Amino acid sequence: MIGRYAFSMVLGVIVTLSLLFIMQLLIASGKAALSEPRARAQLDFVRVKRNENLNIEDFTPEKPPPPPEVPPETPPQEMDLVDPNAPTISIAAPTVNADTNIGGPVGMNIAEGDYLPIVRVAPVYPARALSRGLEGYVDMSFTVTETGTVIDAIVLFSTSSLFERAATRAVLKFKYKPRVVDGIPIAVVGVKTRISFQIED
Repeated sequence: MIGRYAFSMVLGVIVTLSLLFIMQLLIASGKAALSEPRARAQLDFVRVKRNENLNIEDFTPEKPPPPPEVPPETPPQEMDLVDPNAPTISIAAPTVNADTNIGGPVGMNIAEGDYLPIVRVAPVYPARALSRGLEGYVDMSFTVTETGTVIDAIVLFSTSSLFERAATRAVLKFKYKPRVVDGIPIAVVGVKTRISFQIED
């Protein structure tokens, strides 16, 4: 029993001394680590000097030669010698006989033929019909006058009343070559056309 206590005490003393020795070593090595200077990374900057010396002589254009102070004298022109006593030649003016009567009213030459469309104006799509996605057409009747303008536009049939006003305005802007009979333009009544309204994709 006493031997166990003695062994335990000896073992405890050895362990304690070992711990004290290890702690002393750690303290000594820690001081050395704090006292040593740290290695720092260094960056080297290299400055390159700009070449500010420009070669101005290469970029200087050559001066043009100075203009002459006095312009060269022009040689005198030799005038043709005209003899006032030279014989003269008398030439009569030619006679021209042209028929200036070109026919038609007010001196206009109007070719015979039926009326022909010259200008057809596209109608303006009504905003209300466009917002509703409506498509359709309007059948119109009108008169082509002697001067080729359009009057008396009448709506014969329309798929929607929204298109009638736009179709009438477009038809009244049409231009025609009038019908000519015996060299005289005449009005044509009852000309019919269809104005279509379609939404393009």
